[in-house]
Amino acid sequence: MMMTQKDAMTVLASHRGERIVVTTMTAAGIWPSVSQSPTLDFVLLPSAMGHAPSLGHGLALAQPQRGVIVVNGDGCTLMSLGNLVTLANHPANLFIVVMDNGLYEVTGGQTTAGAGRTDFAGLARAAGIGRTYKFETLEAWQKGAAEAVSGTGPALIWLKVEGRHGQKTPKAPWPMKEQVARLRQALNAG
Repeated sequence: MMMTQKDAMTVLASHRGERIVVTTMTAAGIWPSVSQSPTLDFVLLPSAMGHAPSLGHGLALAQPQRGVIVVNGDGCTLMSLGNLVTLANHPANLFIVVMDNGLYEVTGGQTTAGAGRTDFAGLARAAGIGRTYKFETLEAWQKGAAEAVSGTGPALIWLKVEGRHGQKTPKAPWPMKEQVARLRQALNAG
């Protein structure tokens, strides 16, 4: 049985530790309901597709002891594949989680380029990222999440999740200015 995005993020939330989590697009609408550390969450909305790994990379370079998890869609990952090469050449404690449903959910449910054929773990390895994982079922993700999210990055975690048609871009739960201030305060305190 294919995992839902909420199930996938619930497992991730239980293994995130004290890492910063950056979400965008569909994940941004789901993550707040499963996160147990909202002061370390950053919802990148509105955003241009593909920019979350760049933000996460900068945060990971600035906070290497804490680390960062970016929850990105397959469409967003395809929009900025250069992020993988940059991360490999400027390593940081960053975990990129690719939620692959084969759809651009928030723009109308169009099929992504390469849906069902694109090997995100292979792309990451070819870019020079040594740690890659692929999980196609909830059971496999539950068994492998602790290892995948352990230690330090860079790492790419590819999760096959079910697509949902008719989704709309979620609204950020907090204004951007408030998110920046809250995250800054949490980082300065810890």
